[in-house]
Amino acid sequence: MFNIQIKFIIIILLGLVILNCTKSDSVNDEVVAQVGEKKLLQSDISQILPSNLEESDSVLMADEYIKKWVKQELLIKKANENLTIEQKDLTREIEEYRNSLIIYKYKNELMNQQMDTLVTERQIELYYNANHFNFQLNHNIVKAIFVKVPLDVANPKLLKELVDNDSAEGINALREYSIQYAKAFDSFNDNWVNFELVKKNIPGDIVDEKQFLARNSQIELKDSNYYYLVSIQNFKLQNELAPIEYVEGNIKDLILNKRKIEFLKQIEENVYKEGVRQNKFKIYKLQKNRN
Repeated sequence: MFNIQIKFIIIILLGLVILNCTKSDSVNDEVVAQVGEKKLLQSDISQILPSNLEESDSVLMADEYIKKWVKQELLIKKANENLTIEQKDLTREIEEYRNSLIIYKYKNELMNQQMDTLVTERQIELYYNANHFNFQLNHNIVKAIFVKVPLDVANPKLLKELVDNDSAEGINALREYSIQYAKAFDSFNDNWVNFELVKKNIPGDIVDEKQFLARNSQIELKDSNYYYLVSIQNFKLQNELAPIEYVEGNIKDLILNKRKIEFLKQIEENVYKEGVRQNKFKIYKLQKNRN
């Protein structure tokens, strides 16, 4: 009995300590803005400010947050003053939003657990062949090698020999040379890329890309500091059919998106059929309006 009384006293004392701490915190928590009865506290501001900000940046960020909060509270106050009780009743909207979120999460969970996300090369090929008219290029693309070397260490003859050697040894030798001497090096030899990626790295303007690509398989350029070598291994022009490997990522996304739509429709259909089998719902005839 004595032990129980001691425990009871300790609990009361702890409660008083917590209450005093809370009161102390609230007293020390300065009000930084107020709209009507709503108050924005210093602690609210502290929670949104990153700890690593400079003092001047913190002041600016806090000031922006306070203004945004005041505007929002003023709008809420104005809306509450001008809307009717019926207009302010958001019960139905909140319920619909909640239901939408629950359904969304449920469908997503089923997709993560059950939907087949494997897309084979054969499926990509079949989709490409059936829909090739949708895969026309809207820009020029290339397979290319780009090397940028300081003029004082550039060896154009050797570099061109390395670029022309497409054997494994030649590719490795080019990489080793570029690591040692090149300021920039990119090998798009195995992947198609937008020609803009190459063009922006070389000096001068290319007015007619089509003519330029048709006439140049190897491009040598210089400026005051660097020697540039661009080897165009292959190219496709705007409005031509895109190579399948260039669009296979997009095709995979399209296949998965179509599969996702069908999967979600099937979920709804399965739930409905289950409801019918288990007699989970009733549909009543609508009463005709009497004029």
